[in-house]
Amino acid sequence: QVQLVESGGGLVQAGGSLRLSCAASGRTFSSYGMGWFRQAPGKEREFVAALNWRGRSTYYADSVKGRFTISRDNPKNTVYLEMNSLKPEDTAVYYCAAEEDGVVSKIPSRYDHWGQGTQVTVSS
Repeated sequence: QVQLVESGGGLVQAGGSLRLSCAASGRTFSSYGMGWFRQAPGKEREFVAALNWRGRSTYYADSVKGRFTISRDNPKNTVYLEMNSLKPEDTAVYYCAAEEDGVVSKIPSRYDHWGQGTQVTVSS
């Protein structure tokens, strides 16, 4: 069973930066596609970014393209989300997710494992 634990959330002013981390258990992490999603109060969970098992193929939501960067360190079983130029509308709980086929996907139902989430709050 894969367990995902997010960290790095917090309160930041608009224009600031945060780096989220997602630590995964299990020896098959390097074969998973990984994604970041977010959910704001009263809204549905939405796709943020994803990358394939090698980390060479990435995909971003239009709302974060050019500001966020997803990356992974397979020996450390960790995926990251570097967030720059943060805006109040980025405020949400951020979740990482693992997809066992190793592909890039923006569809939540494609993901097999989810973390508990980390809160990101951006003040104006």
